[in-house]
Amino acid sequence: MAKLKSSARAKAAPKAPDLQDKAEQIKRSISGSAQHIWMAGVGAFNRAQEEGTRLFEALVKEGMNIESKTRKLATGKVDAVRDAVEERVGQVRGRAADTWDRLEKVFEERVQRALTRLGVPGREEIAALIDRVDQLNRELRKLSDAPKHSAKPAKAAKAAPAKKPATKKAAAKKTAAKKSAK
Repeated sequence: MAKLKSSARAKAAPKAPDLQDKAEQIKRSISGSAQHIWMAGVGAFNRAQEEGTRLFEALVKEGMNIESKTRKLATGKVDAVRDAVEERVGQVRGRAADTWDRLEKVFEERVQRALTRLGVPGREEIAALIDRVDQLNRELRKLSDAPKHSAKPAKAAKAAPAKKPATKKAAAKKTAAKKSAK
């Protein structure tokens, strides 16, 4: 049995350094792999950081472009809407002015008819009266500027016609005026 034990040890002994070498080799391999994984992670992080900054800047530029296009589009639409509203307001203003003009004309016609019924003179009649008063004033000036020697016969002519006696109507009017004054 002793032989068996020693032969088992002899067989086990050469295997132990082999196993130890293999364990050492696996340990180095795992360490190397872990080191590689760690380095890959650090590299990926660094790359993500660099590309992330570039990506972020690219996204900012793209966002600014989109905003610019949107503003131009919105401004164009706002201008179009403003123009449409101004056109519509102009149309409504024109219609309102037309309606107001018609209403004013109808009102003026009705007022003129009412004034005519009441006997109030119109523009033309007043203008004619003003012309007549001006004409009479000119004639009076001519008469007052005439030489004084012709004024005496005019006075005689004026004195010649006698006053007519007051009619009953005129006397009635005078008494009525006196009564209303009291």
